[in-house]
Amino acid sequence: MSNTKNLLVELFVEELPPKSLKKLGEAFATELAKSLRAQGLAGEHSAITPFASPRRLAAHVSAVLARAPDRQVSIKLMPVAVGLAADGTPTPALLKKLAAVGADASAVPTLKRQMDGKAEALFLEGTAEGVTLADGLQKALVDALAALPIPKVMQYQLADGWSSVNFVRPAHGLVALHGADVVPVSVLGLAAGRQTRGHRFEAQMDPVVLLDADHYARQLEEQGGVIPGFAARHGELLRQLNLAAAKEGLAPIEDEALLDEVTALVERPNVLLCQFEPEFLAVPQECLILTMKANQKYFPLLDAAGKLTNKFLVVSNIRPADASRVIGGNERVVRPRLADAKFFFDQDRKKTLASRIDGLAKVVYHAKLGTMGERVERVRRIAAQIGQALGGAAIAQQAEQAAQLAKADLLTDMVGEFPELQGIMGGYYARHDGLAEDIAFAIEDHYKPRFAGDALPRNATGLAVALADKLETLAGLFGIGQVPSGDKDPFALRRHALGLIRMLIERELPLELAHLVAIAFAAFPATHGQAQAELSYFLRERLVGYLREAGHAVQDVEAVIEARPPRWAEFPKRLAAVRAFKALPESQPLAAANKRVGNILKKSEEKVAPVTDAALFVEPAERALADALEAVAPRSEQAFAAGDYTGSLQALAALKTPVDAFFDAVMVNAEDAKLRANRLGLLAKLHEAMNRVADLSKLAVS
Repeated sequence: MSNTKNLLVELFVEELPPKSLKKLGEAFATELAKSLRAQGLAGEHSAITPFASPRRLAAHVSAVLARAPDRQVSIKLMPVAVGLAADGTPTPALLKKLAAVGADASAVPTLKRQMDGKAEALFLEGTAEGVTLADGLQKALVDALAALPIPKVMQYQLADGWSSVNFVRPAHGLVALHGADVVPVSVLGLAAGRQTRGHRFEAQMDPVVLLDADHYARQLEEQGGVIPGFAARHGELLRQLNLAAAKEGLAPIEDEALLDEVTALVERPNVLLCQFEPEFLAVPQECLILTMKANQKYFPLLDAAGKLTNKFLVVSNIRPADASRVIGGNERVVRPRLADAKFFFDQDRKKTLASRIDGLAKVVYHAKLGTMGERVERVRRIAAQIGQALGGAAIAQQAEQAAQLAKADLLTDMVGEFPELQGIMGGYYARHDGLAEDIAFAIEDHYKPRFAGDALPRNATGLAVALADKLETLAGLFGIGQVPSGDKDPFALRRHALGLIRMLIERELPLELAHLVAIAFAAFPATHGQAQAELSYFLRERLVGYLREAGHAVQDVEAVIEARPPRWAEFPKRLAAVRAFKALPESQPLAAANKRVGNILKKSEEKVAPVTDAALFVEPAERALADALEAVAPRSEQAFAAGDYTGSLQALAALKTPVDAFFDAVMVNAEDAKLRANRLGLLAKLHEAMNRVADLSKLAVS
């Protein structure tokens, strides 16, 4: 077997899309190694190291063979009846097939006969030579480039002036080293060598001539002025940001997406401290932070209280001895951006939020759902009813006012420039208009939670408006058939549903989901019976996902959902009760019995009422079960009514012995109709008592 050496492959290109770079680097290395493994050139234990910088994609794969081992192959040719004549001689069809796989008539005596389904077939067995690294890497390169997650390719001409190729960016160099040896492969019109390019301005050597696969990262850093590894560059950037901020007693804003994007923009980061005029801090910090991050890729600095300061960090791709010009240039660039934000803020405050409400009637929300003004009116009506349920007339009035003003900031200059600030700016302008803090918070919070893990609204008014906003969106779009399907969810209805679920459960709101859905649909002129059922099912499916994400067992979730608690805020307590019940030795026998009871009741021709006549109890076991139920059911009901779901379920443990005895000694389907009806009524009582907290039959181990 050939010796193994480490392999390095690099594609040198023009600047790659920064938001895709991390994913491109990982995909290139993964797909390359996957193809090498499939061809037997790399093993499962071969380590893969991806590299990705603005101008290169590369991969280091350890323990790669110069030639894959030979392997035994078995090629199915054709059915025996087709390949051999009656006298055993090969048919023309068989000879043709043999020629196609590189064999001839001399192989006929060595062919194996083997059953293939219902017919006997002919198989050619032999040894296939292992692929060479040159051939295998050529295939792996083509496979890896074809599998890259490139949203849009560009076509460009090669150096010959005639040929053209397609790739995400023009490629200018290819390196392929197996140990210290160049592997003769080519792709995108480039032949592999051992030379690469370093930093445009700070490389000590150009080109960088690589010694071998293992010196790649070190040579590029020392001679080329480039940190080629995305993770290494990300770590260095974070180190410098934290160090520079700590020197000022400040902290850089946390933003992983910004960190990734800046890591993809520089080949070797150099963090510099800059500042702007303190008077700009009079503008809401969200505006300043957003303009610095989104437009300039700067890192704003916050004080210990999380408040924005007038200092910020920039990441340069060069390291001049005197950085003052770089710092001065960045400070000049940010100043007009901040001035624009200040201008928008000052202009917006010249009009009240209330004065903008009428303008929403001119903004189309959806062709089938009317204007934004009509949407606001629907949200207002829903919010008032939720507010009434959460805190009476006072909260209802505040929720109505906040809902009416919540979308007004869409017509402001600041939100027009930065749509991400909708709601946030409404809160600032509400305070400027002299409105109560609860109203300002509700306006600011009514989009929350905007994403997984986001904070929930801070007060009852905000919860009422946020719930109303999401319910109106869901009911309206389900009402016109805009239902998510597969990966398609253009209106982010799954996110709205999750936000609704989180508020109900995590804020323990005393609201019934069926009522919420009903008032949401009632806000629309037309009735949507089918859509209402579809939305309820959709929310239930999202609830299952939410609870499973929270770590609850599938079996437990199904048991509680089947009991259909009207208030979803009860789910955590009910699930905790189910977990505690499952720990009891009586849980499995009772769950199995409950399943059996349910099946018996389902088979009954008429609906069975939970009613019994003590005079009709004949067997001691049925009388004993009735007495046990009479003792246990009130305790279980009392605990249930008090919200002690754990106590309610645990009280049922006393039923195990009488339930077991009942099924051992009593024939439920007695010939006497009165006896049969009475026994079914007893089981209906048992079923009712056992399934208040959760459907215990779902806990039975099949």
